[in-house]
Amino acid sequence: MHLISTPSRLYRVLALAEMVTWTLLLAGMFVKYVLQSTELLVRIGGGLHGFTFLAYIVVTVLVAVDQHWRIRDLLLGLGSAIIPYMTVPFEHRARRRGMLEESWRLRTEPGRSAPEKVAALALRHPLPAAVIAIVVVAVVFSVLLSLGPPTQWFS
Repeated sequence: MHLISTPSRLYRVLALAEMVTWTLLLAGMFVKYVLQSTELLVRIGGGLHGFTFLAYIVVTVLVAVDQHWRIRDLLLGLGSAIIPYMTVPFEHRARRRGMLEESWRLRTEPGRSAPEKVAALALRHPLPAAVIAIVVVAVVFSVLLSLGPPTQWFS
C-alpha cells in the first residue's frame, strides 16, 4: 500500500513518526542532562524530531483541507505536535470521529477555495508535490537549525 494512498494512512504514519522522534529527543535529553553524558543523541534526536515535526505540520494542513476539518480541529491537530506523544491520541480521535477518510476528496473533486485548489493540485501530482514539500521543509528546517535550539531563540 502506498504511503499517501489514503489520508488516514498518511496521517497515521506521520503521527507515529512524530511520537518516535519525541522519544529519541527525550532519550537524548535524559542521557545529556541526567546521566551527564554526550549531547550527540540530543543532536540526532532533535534533528530528526524537528524535521518530522515540520512534515507533520504540512501533512496536518493538507489532510485538514482535504477532509474539511473545522478550524478548531486543525488547531488541535497542529497543537498535538507540540505536546509529547499527543499526535497518536489525536490521530485515533480523528479517525474515530470520521475526520480521516480512506480516500482523498480533492483528487476527484474540484477545489473551491485557494487552499483546496493547492491541495487538489498536490494530490493530483503527488511526486512533484512531495519533492516540493520536502524541499520547503528542508529549507525551513535549515533556517531553524541555524537559529539554534528553540530554548535559545528568546534568551
